[in-house]
Amino acid sequence: MASIAKAVALLRAGELVAFPTETVYGLGADARNPAAVGKIFSAKGRPADHPVIVHLPDVSHLERWAINIPNIAYRIAAAFWPGPVTLILQRHRDVPAIVSGGQTSIGLRVPNHPVALSLLRAFNNGIAAPSANRFGRISPTTAQHVRDELGDAVQLILDGGACEVGIESTIVDLTGERPQILRPGMISAEAIASVLGESVAAASTTDKKSPRVSGSLEAHYAPRTPLQLCSAAAIAEQMRVAKTSDERIAVLAISGESPQINNVVWQTAVPDATTFAHDLYANLRKLDASNCARIVVQQVPTDDAWRAIADRLQRAAVGSGESH
Repeated sequence: MASIAKAVALLRAGELVAFPTETVYGLGADARNPAAVGKIFSAKGRPADHPVIVHLPDVSHLERWAINIPNIAYRIAAAFWPGPVTLILQRHRDVPAIVSGGQTSIGLRVPNHPVALSLLRAFNNGIAAPSANRFGRISPTTAQHVRDELGDAVQLILDGGACEVGIESTIVDLTGERPQILRPGMISAEAIASVLGESVAAASTTDKKSPRVSGSLEAHYAPRTPLQLCSAAAIAEQMRVAKTSDERIAVLAISGESPQINNVVWQTAVPDATTFAHDLYANLRKLDASNCARIVVQQVPTDDAWRAIADRLQRAAVGSGESH
């Protein structure tokens, strides 16, 4: 595949390549090249102390990037790789510190997307790749999202269609005494616990002992338009008020029908966690571009299937409307 060969050549030359994974599109650089990884931080406007995840061709590469790897890491990998689970392990001394934001830990995963795997196998090394968007903003799930967000900052974008999962990987910290979920994803803590035969805790947001990881800031995944989370009843009341108001409002709802009000942009989401996650960032981008004063999102269910989605929406609400 000519585009894969071109991408490999660019990566080896220290350039940036965006590529699809099953979660979101990544902004990739040779993880062994500190200058190349530095270009990721510059293109995204990413703080230097915020680590990036390294994507690997397969589990056999694990020992090139991490040390003191516990047996449970291989058990999780056997169950979920390729797939949307990132393991936090102790960083190998040969790995550039910039990849981990100066920490002694490193985030590693094998993505489950044919284009990503073809690229990684052809490159035969680790590719550092956070989401291909400006730092803190809505992650991209199509190649066009990357073009809209980063433009000429990326030498090449490999188009693999819309991402299947749609939100970022589950991050599991294996550097402590017990495994911890540092970022929820569509692979649940319960699913991981069933593989390990032991419970998997969620790290406290105030736990200073946990490694810093991607997407763990209080404000993240955010649109430029202010976003608020509301109950279905609160949205219904806002629609009643909107009939006599000039304010343009964008709504993402999982129940109810469009009120057919001229100043309301209404988007109905499928009330299924897997489908909602797949569509979430595309829906938020669409509403963010609708020239509305604010975005109102219906609060999602609180059960395990929706935990990662609720996490993304809460961080989006905190970070929305901020200038950059």
